[in-house]
Amino acid sequence: MGHAGFGKSGSDIVCAAISILVINTLNSIEELAKENFVAESDEKEGSIECHFPDRINDRTKLLMDSMVMGLKGIEQNYGKKYFELIIKEV
Repeated sequence: MGHAGFGKSGSDIVCAAISILVINTLNSIEELAKENFVAESDEKEGSIECHFPDRINDRTKLLMDSMVMGLKGIEQNYGKKYFELIIKEV
């Protein structure tokens, strides 16, 4: 939620990396895993929410695990000052 603040708007590499990972993962889940989900985004707020109405399949789990691995790498490389990964399962 929010913007990373690593660089100016439009040239923030941390924000761009996070956005690319998340959007690519959602596109992959839709195309490759054929999973049903509802996604909402707010560019101004800097947020993307994704809800799965049904239990996720193994492909989706693998894609989500890959995304989390990439996001953890960003957090480790740039620090929690710019990005903190918080995972909520409901």
